[in-house]
Amino acid sequence: MSDPQADEHPHPAAEDPLVGDEGNDEEEIAAMKRRVAEMEAEAAKLRELQASLEEKERNQDVADDKNDIDSRSIFVGNVDYSVSPEEIQAHFQSCGSINRVTILLDKFTGQPKGYAYVEFTEPSLVAQALVLNDSVLKGRNIKVTPKRTNVPGMSRGRGRGRGRGGFGRGGHVPRGGYRGGGRGRGRGFTPY
Repeated sequence: MSDPQADEHPHPAAEDPLVGDEGNDEEEIAAMKRRVAEMEAEAAKLRELQASLEEKERNQDVADDKNDIDSRSIFVGNVDYSVSPEEIQAHFQSCGSINRVTILLDKFTGQPKGYAYVEFTEPSLVAQALVLNDSVLKGRNIKVTPKRTNVPGMSRGRGRGRGRGGFGRGGHVPRGGYRGGGRGRGRGFTPY
């Protein structure tokens, strides 16, 4: 006779046809996990691209805003150190409505630098403000010019420039023979 316990619990492989395919299932699961990981990596790249595009768009908007503000602003030079923004606003009020008056301060001492910017509501008001060039504000002739847009990397011509190049130490080297390493004549101090 057969064992009664063996009949009650038949072999698992006979009951579940998928149990024998355990190796296949694990391979499929591993493949699915790889595909999910690839899709997550691709989604991360897409999010990164989207963020960089949004950042570029924001930077472009900021640049456009700056150019717009600069077109409505004037530079006021030779401003007395004791002048307040309210006094500058009162001086230029005849030109039209003013958005903002900025007096630049030294970042270390907090003292005024002697110039200011005035931003108007309309670009057309800048021309009216330029008429006040050389007018007197608190006993000083102020200089009024349109605000220039700052272009990064453009220098204002500081220093002596590069010119045609120098001869370094030893002065001009004539063509041909002798090239003495003499001291040169009148080229100033050239340490290198």
